[in-house]
Amino acid sequence: MKALTIGKVAKQAGLGVETIRFYERVGLLEEPPRTDSGYRQYPPEAIDKLRFIKRAKQLGFSLQEVGELFSLRLNQDATCSDVKIKAEVKIRDIEKKIYDLNRMKEALAQLTLQCSGSGPIHQCPILAALEPEGEDP
Repeated sequence: MKALTIGKVAKQAGLGVETIRFYERVGLLEEPPRTDSGYRQYPPEAIDKLRFIKRAKQLGFSLQEVGELFSLRLNQDATCSDVKIKAEVKIRDIEKKIYDLNRMKEALAQLTLQCSGSGPIHQCPILAALEPEGEDP
């Protein structure tokens, strides 16, 4: 098993060096042994773990949730059902975000319909709608 430098691990995992150091600091990646001169020496399995983290983040999981998924992988009593529940909770979170984003989009679309795009800035209906009620700019 050949140890890899942080640069090689970063390149193969498709991540930045600082991201890998951050994952070490927050405990998602074990700190590897170092050479006498202080260089990190990662085992090849670190690449798979980093790719797992990257993919989980792409699916919307937070770093805390990624840690929970890692814990489930190591728990002999855990089942696929435990992972499925986490995925279903994440789906509900994503659906709520989509709902909230659509509400924001519709509200902003309504404001843009009210604005002609011409005239002085102090008459802009979009800016007026953003002002706290009862306050003048």
